Amino acid sequence: MARRIGYQTAKHLARLGMHVIIAANSESDGQEAVRKIKEETLTGKVEFLYCDLASMKSIRQFVQQFRAKNCPLHVLVNNAGVMLVPERKTEDGFEEHFGLNYLGHFLLTNLLLDTLKQSGTHSHNARIITVSSATHYVGKLHLNDLQSRCSYSPHGAYAQSKLALVLFTYRLQHLLTAIGSHVTANVVDPGVVNTELYKHVFWVVKVVKWMTAWLFFKTPEEGASTTIYAAVSPEMEGAGGCYLYNEKRTKSADVAYDEELQRRLWTESCKMVGISDEGFPRRSHFQLGK
Repeated sequence: MARRIGYQTAKHLARLGMHVIIAANSESDGQEAVRKIKEETLTGKVEFLYCDLASMKSIRQFVQQFRAKNCPLHVLVNNAGVMLVPERKTEDGFEEHFGLNYLGHFLLTNLLLDTLKQSGTHSHNARIITVSSATHYVGKLHLNDLQSRCSYSPHGAYAQSKLALVLFTYRLQHLLTAIGSHVTANVVDPGVVNTELYKHVFWVVKVVKWMTAWLFFKTPEEGASTTIYAAVSPEMEGAGGCYLYNEKRTKSADVAYDEELQRRLWTESCKMVGISDEGFPRRSHFQLGK
């Protein structure tokens, strides 16, 4: 459990006094994380809600449960994912990397946007942080074959999902800025971190990883540092549409700045998850709602 970036992020945010809700697809792991964080941080403001990002139905149920709590939402961290898994499909028939890593977070974020907008203020914006990877630099977005049906490669599918997250973040920030909302969206590269995500790599790679992890790999605590920076740093107040690595703004892949590609991916993603592409109101309507 401690060997996960999400756990370390949740623990740090709880230690800062934030009310943390952990969303995960394992009841036992989630409750164990809550127990350990409460024990280590001496705070009671940590809880678990079940959410399987590979299931559109589960995501919608999670959002209903969260809304029923009538809690504000100041920070949303999109952190879950799979890496280099064999070809398989989610409950909704999506290729797993694209369906879980990308579409799951896309739907979850969109369904929580109203709460985020209501929670953000001029002086304290609500923040959306999405964890991508340097792998996005070699990713290619196949708009005509997002499910990798023509030719499946675990590396290609994983890289595409991580590139999609960067494109999504930039488009989301564009739309949030257009309506004048007090919400920012940024994307984080945690670096090469020694986590359980490597369980699907070839055995030789596992051996090399085991032998060199101490030298080349970040610990989960180190991997979580940029996510935490994006979530709470005063320097990031009001700043959106950034790609962050080692707590610094840096340049993502050139293709990620293609606004037409961002728009087309957004439109296609809305169709896939069954939400309206017209979900962002005009600026005047948003201000009246406030």
